[in-house]
Amino acid sequence: MDRWTDEVVLVTGASSGIGEAVAREFARRGAAVALLARRAERIDALARELQRSGRRALAIPCDVTRDGDLESAVGRVLAEFGRLDVAVANAGFGVVGPLADLALDDYRRQFETNVFGVLRTVYAVLEPLTAHRGALVLIGSVSGHLAAPGSSAYAMSKFAVRALAEALRGELAPRGIGVVLISPGFVRSEISRVDNNGRFHPHAKEPSHRRFEMSAERAARRIVRAVGRRQRERVITVHGKLGVLLARHAPRVTGWLLARARPGRSGGSRRPRTGRERDG
Repeated sequence: MDRWTDEVVLVTGASSGIGEAVAREFARRGAAVALLARRAERIDALARELQRSGRRALAIPCDVTRDGDLESAVGRVLAEFGRLDVAVANAGFGVVGPLADLALDDYRRQFETNVFGVLRTVYAVLEPLTAHRGALVLIGSVSGHLAAPGSSAYAMSKFAVRALAEALRGELAPRGIGVVLISPGFVRSEISRVDNNGRFHPHAKEPSHRRFEMSAERAARRIVRAVGRRQRERVITVHGKLGVLLARHAPRVTGWLLARARPGRSGGSRRPRTGRERDG
């Protein structure tokens, strides 16, 4: 339980979903946590809650798409806690819809957060992680292994995150930094109720895959264990593992199944597609 006592963990996108749950789990196991997200009121409330339970927590409003935000946040973490042992690059969002309904700007916006936001995080934490031979955790997706119709922008970004993780393992190993890729399948979050303009729709229809979702808390326990073991990659959920296995060993079958689940069919996504959505 106290494996992480005296260690410091930074989590981007910590205001909800996987990011919030991972921060809670690290704190429960004794770590000090730095909570980074755009929604200041949410991370402030989470920090106060953790502090009341005797945990060390620091809320830092931060947007991973803005140059300088991550460096400033890491500076505050070091000033408050004196070190950094784990950085979880979790902030992200998903552009959905078929190619014909999307513009180049949609793809640019997707990559600005999901790829360049991750890179901004990596650059900002590199030196403090090197100093303590820490762990860099990149939150990818099962969509980084297989791409469903209607998810080209999101899948492209997560394929890029997986490639980044694979390349950085060898580059950062001499620094003592372990790189852990987390590839979640269906994990419960608010993502299906936020449109592509960032507007939250509390009464939006539940996604058709809701019954397959794993709770964020359960996923967080698996993620923290994977970080502790410095696993190369941890795929979260049974369905996610099956999808990755099929993509690797039966690509034709995978393609057929994904085509059957394209948007508009009973297995497709039903969430609002009128703008953008981002976790954190």
